[in-house]
Amino acid sequence: MATDVKQVPEQPVERTTEERVVDSARDFWGKNSKIITYVLAGLVVVIGGYFAYNKFFKGPAEVKAAEAIWKAEDYFRQDSFQLALNGDGVNGGFLKAIKNHSGTKAGNLAKFYAGACYMQLGDFNNAIKHLKDFSTDQVEVEIRATGLLGDAYSEQGKKAEAIDYYKKAGTMFDKDDVNSPEYLFRAAMLSQELGKNKEAIELLRTIKDKYPNSQRAFEVDKYLGKLGDLN
Repeated sequence: MATDVKQVPEQPVERTTEERVVDSARDFWGKNSKIITYVLAGLVVVIGGYFAYNKFFKGPAEVKAAEAIWKAEDYFRQDSFQLALNGDGVNGGFLKAIKNHSGTKAGNLAKFYAGACYMQLGDFNNAIKHLKDFSTDQVEVEIRATGLLGDAYSEQGKKAEAIDYYKKAGTMFDKDDVNSPEYLFRAAMLSQELGKNKEAIELLRTIKDKYPNSQRAFEVDKYLGKLGDLN
């Protein structure tokens, strides 16, 4: 008599982690392949456009702008501020560079130079206008531009505004032991003129404590004594 052989159901083959990952990726690609393709194509266009812009437009524009201000910079170094601003009839000045080369580094730098020129010429409104339009990531130049704004407001008799800019310039870069104590000193002197003796004393003490070897530090005790701070 034949004995029935009981069939054992086949056990499902357990997939490895790698296989599951591959299957998941394949399924994701099947559902999203068009979107992924469009995104990648868009990235190629954006990246390609960026490099093309820098190579064929921005690069040449920067070179042209730099060439446009070289003579004006030369006039500036010679203290020929009118020629530096307005040009000499052959070479353009900083004002023309600002107008014709906006968006370039040289065009931006021309704003700083223009502000400095107007300061020398006593046109403080235009100095303020151009210095406020100027921007830079070079802290040494930013200190100078901010200090010039303090000078411009001081010349206009706007002492409170001047103090704000002097204090800002004097605290931008602690390691600058030339400009920082100078601008803090100017802020202290104006504070004293406005009767803000406590603020003046604090600024002078900052110079004494942080910049003891600076030229202004040697004068601090004299002014502190005048303000009644004899410690």
